Amino acid sequence: MSFDVPYPADYGGVMDIYYKIRSLAESGIEIYLHLYTHGREEQPVLRKYCKEVHYYQRKTALNKGFHFLPFIVITRNDPQLIKNLKAVEAPVFFEGLHTTLLLKHKDLQQRKKLVRAHNIEHLYYRQLARTETNILKKIYNLIEALKLKYYESVLKNCDQIFSISEKENTYFKNKYGDRASYLPAFHPNKSIKELSKKGYFALYHGNLQVADNLKSAYYLIETFEKLDYPLVIAGRSRHKKLHAKIESCKNISFIHLKNDEHLLELFHRAHINILFSFQESGIKIKLINALFQSRYVVANSKITEGTGLESLCHIANHKDEIRSCILKLIRLDFSEEEISNRKRLLQQFDNRQNAQKIIELLDG
Repeated sequence: MSFDVPYPADYGGVMDIYYKIRSLAESGIEIYLHLYTHGREEQPVLRKYCKEVHYYQRKTALNKGFHFLPFIVITRNDPQLIKNLKAVEAPVFFEGLHTTLLLKHKDLQQRKKLVRAHNIEHLYYRQLARTETNILKKIYNLIEALKLKYYESVLKNCDQIFSISEKENTYFKNKYGDRASYLPAFHPNKSIKELSKKGYFALYHGNLQVADNLKSAYYLIETFEKLDYPLVIAGRSRHKKLHAKIESCKNISFIHLKNDEHLLELFHRAHINILFSFQESGIKIKLINALFQSRYVVANSKITEGTGLESLCHIANHKDEIRSCILKLIRLDFSEEEISNRKRLLQQFDNRQNAQKIIELLDG
C-alpha cells in the first residue's frame, strides 16, 4: 500500500517503493498494489510489475487538519480500500506511517502486516518546522509532529517494521523490540559506474521546491562565492530570488533537470557531489545514487549519520570545512581505492538481496 504513485521515481520515498516493487516482482512475488494519489497521474508501467493496481484519491480538504489523527494519515482514507484488501487473502505491506489507518482494522487481524518506516515521522516534521519560514506552515508542521508522536504507537499492531536506516532502526527496536529490523533503501543502481579519474565541477542537486533543499542551495552559494571552482545547482525551481543570486556569481550555474538520464549525465561529469541538509531524515537516496554513479562526495553529518556510509564521504559541516574539502579534492584523481571501498560497503544495497529478506519473512 503506497502513500503516493511510485512512478516516476523522482523523489526518495517513491524511489524506495518503486524499486522495491520491481525487485519483488522480478523475484516472483505477485503484487496487488493499492496507492493514494494527489496530483500524480495513473501510470501504466506499474501494471508491468503488479497483478492489480488500485488508485484512491487523497481527501485533502482543510477541515481534515482539525482531526485528532495526523493529516498525512486521515487524508488517506477510502472505504473501498478495505473491501479491496479483503478480496485477496495476502499479507499487507504498509508504505510509511501515512498508510497505516487500517493497521488495527478487525478484518485484517489474521493477516501478516508489514510496515516500511520511511522516517521517524514526528521528528521529521519537527525538523520541517525548524527550517520553515512561513509561519502557518511552521505551525502546521509542529501540530502534525505532536499528532504523529502519539499516533506512532499504532505500530504495535504490525508484525514487522522495516527501518530505512541503522540509526532509525535503533529507535524502533528500543520502542517495539524484535519486530523492528533494518532493510536498506531500494534504488535504481545495479553496479558502480566506472568513470575517468577527474570530473569538471561540483554538483548539488535536489527538488528546490522543498524548503530544506532551497535553504541548503543558498548556503552552498555563499560557500562557493569565495571559491574559484564551478558549482552546478541542478533541480526544479521557480524562485526568482535564487536564480538572481546564482546569476550574480561567475562560478555558479543552474541547470533545470529534465529527467533521470539528465541527472546521470551530470553525475558522470561531476568531480565532487555536495550533499547538505539542515535536517536528519532516514537515508538520502541521493547519497546512494552519488556513490554508485559519480566521484567524490562531500556531505554534512545530517546526511551521513547512521547510514554506515560515513567512510565513503568527506564530512564537512560548515562553510570553511566544505571549502577546505573542495580545495583538497580538486587536486586529486578519483582512485581505485575509492572504488574498491565503495564496492565493499555498498553490497548492503543490493536490491535483489534485500527483496529476498522480505520474501523470507513472508514465507516464515
